[in-house]
Amino acid sequence: MVDALSALGFAYFRIGNFPKALESYKKGLDLAEKANDKAGVAYLLLRTGFIYHDNSDIISALKYYQRSLKIFEEIEDLDGIGSVYNEYGSIYRTEKEYDKALDYYLKSIAINDELNYESDNSAIYLNIGDLYLSQKNFLKALDYFQKGLIIYEKTGDKLGIASGLAGIGNVYSENGNENQALEYLKSSLKISEEIDDIQGSAATLLSIGDIYADQGKYSESLESCKKSLTLAKDLGDIGNQEGSCDCLYTAYKAIGNLNQALVYHEQMLVFTDSLKTEETAKKIQQMEFSAQVLADSLLQVEKDMKVETAHQIEVRQKDRNRNLSIAAGLFFLLLSGGLFSRWRYVRKAKAIIEKEKNRSENLLLNILPSEIAEELKEKGSADARDFDMVSILFSDFIGFTEVSEKQTAKELVAEINHCFKAFDNICEKYGIEKIKTIGDAYMAAGGLPVTSDDSAKNAVLAALEMQSFIINRKVQKEAKNEIPFEMRVGIHTGPVVAGIVGVKKFQYDIWGDTVNIASRMESAGAIEKVNISQDTYELINEDPRFIFEARGKINVKGKGELEMYFVTGRL
Repeated sequence: MVDALSALGFAYFRIGNFPKALESYKKGLDLAEKANDKAGVAYLLLRTGFIYHDNSDIISALKYYQRSLKIFEEIEDLDGIGSVYNEYGSIYRTEKEYDKALDYYLKSIAINDELNYESDNSAIYLNIGDLYLSQKNFLKALDYFQKGLIIYEKTGDKLGIASGLAGIGNVYSENGNENQALEYLKSSLKISEEIDDIQGSAATLLSIGDIYADQGKYSESLESCKKSLTLAKDLGDIGNQEGSCDCLYTAYKAIGNLNQALVYHEQMLVFTDSLKTEETAKKIQQMEFSAQVLADSLLQVEKDMKVETAHQIEVRQKDRNRNLSIAAGLFFLLLSGGLFSRWRYVRKAKAIIEKEKNRSENLLLNILPSEIAEELKEKGSADARDFDMVSILFSDFIGFTEVSEKQTAKELVAEINHCFKAFDNICEKYGIEKIKTIGDAYMAAGGLPVTSDDSAKNAVLAALEMQSFIINRKVQKEAKNEIPFEMRVGIHTGPVVAGIVGVKKFQYDIWGDTVNIASRMESAGAIEKVNISQDTYELINEDPRFIFEARGKINVKGKGELEMYFVTGRL
């Protein structure tokens, strides 16, 4: 039963159900203690420490590791002692207490040597290599990476060999010996590709791409970082995708291809936001875990109180001695105070968790419309829907290439961001849903995901205000002798299909011929004008807020001749 509960707890631990894992381990501990199974108690304490370690509760993790170590030492279980020492090393390395981490790693190695478990030392050697690399002690880092590599080569562990070669390559890279770094990293990459280690291949390709960029070999850098980005996308590895986009941004910027540099810089910013979202979700999970543990503790206190209360009643019935009654009263007072203190702590923890949940929901609402976000949270998916009357707005900056040639990528992104933030506020003002941006183009839609009779009018009002903003911005830029953006805007109304695409980085998007015609309205428009189709005109032509200029039929690529109108607003 102890073994079964230990295995069950570990299974819950692996799938992230930490409360269930703790419950199983506690049951196993109770049985192991009754059976005087000291080894079982020690290993269950060690595994309980894993849970707190994984949830960043280092203090609680250390307490369980210490209790486990004491029993292992008592029963002289060297293998168990070595396991605890290795965990100590990992904790202190995470906390950047490198001296303590190294001390415990070396103790674990010594035990493995005594037990003739040389193969178990290989991973520890690589951990020590990383430790010294973090401290810029390149000679010692190189020595331990080589020791680990030798053992992996003896055992024929190709994954370990690739890791060891990559570690040596990173040492040479950090030390400025880029040619040797490339030699080892390429050897590591070859093995990773042979064994289909996608994670290792992606990381190594990124390291190689960064080195080529430092050497000014931008074509080679682009090739490596593009491969790294593709593999990282397959894995859903946001961190590696962010690094690959940063590498591609650097290379394209260096060769003067600012348009491509801008594309990858924007992608990098998206992945940076995603990493922050992931970090927020992880913190919420950790806080929920802590709150669950606290709630379980509170429940136990309540059970103990009931038992003690029954006992005190029985005592009072047998002996109504005044002194005993006073003692019982003091006991209940202290217990109630402790219980009240715990209740306040639980309430505070729940408030913090609620705050973090609200932050996560706000992040989700930055990606999806509120109605779609609610459906996604309730069902785990969101169904695609048909909409009969949606007004699609497209805008595009004119002279973008000219501006991009005379500004840095950073300045260009800052200006586009300034304009698009203003557009976001305008869309929110008129109840228009922003769909996406594509380079310097902006796409929004009125009438979804909630239909509205005024969606066409609101879309036109939003377009007019966007043009007004860009015209005013032009005056400001020209006053500073800077090249301004100019803009075309087009709107068409008709049926579309809308839904979520993607799994890892999902996006709310729309499809249909209406989207294509709206795009044609923009491309057939004019600078500082809002160009609308016949269908949109028929919906708003009686509104006194608008003035229309008929343009007649204009030939549109792939659509033939279409009726168009310029629309302006009355003062």
